[in-house]
Amino acid sequence: MSISMYQTSVPIFIRMLGNLNQILEKAAAHAEKKGFNPQNLVNYRLYPDMLPLSSQIQIATDTVKGCVARLSGQQPPVFEDNEATLAELSARINKTIDYVKTFTSEQIDGTEEKTIQLKLGSYTPTFTGQRYLLHFVLPNLYFHITTAYAILRHNGVEIGKADYLGVE
Repeated sequence: MSISMYQTSVPIFIRMLGNLNQILEKAAAHAEKKGFNPQNLVNYRLYPDMLPLSSQIQIATDTVKGCVARLSGQQPPVFEDNEATLAELSARINKTIDYVKTFTSEQIDGTEEKTIQLKLGSYTPTFTGQRYLLHFVLPNLYFHITTAYAILRHNGVEIGKADYLGVE
């Protein structure tokens, strides 16, 4: 039995972004409990040459909305990268989830061989739809969510693997 492009993308995107939102809620509660400004978390990075938490979330959401749009033949919506609080990052995640939920299996399924071209600075890779989803989008999504998780965990937020996976 094969799995559809829709089932390999939309439900996973919704779940992982939802898990990320739950992690952000725990981060806000942690900051309140410890009595520090949650802004410190938004701008925190694991190493000076790495992007901060805000960018990790912006890239994760851009990756997801770009994927469903491109696979369905639409232009991805542009979100300003101006979130400065955990609440604003959470709102961005929710906006992305709401956007992803507008797509149907009819729009995504059958795009395995669709040509997808990206503009990444001076590099313009070309993928088939399936390679784009499996070899670019999903690894990119997991990388940025994992990095966001690591930033928060490094700052003492009490989260674990179950939070990342969304296990209850």
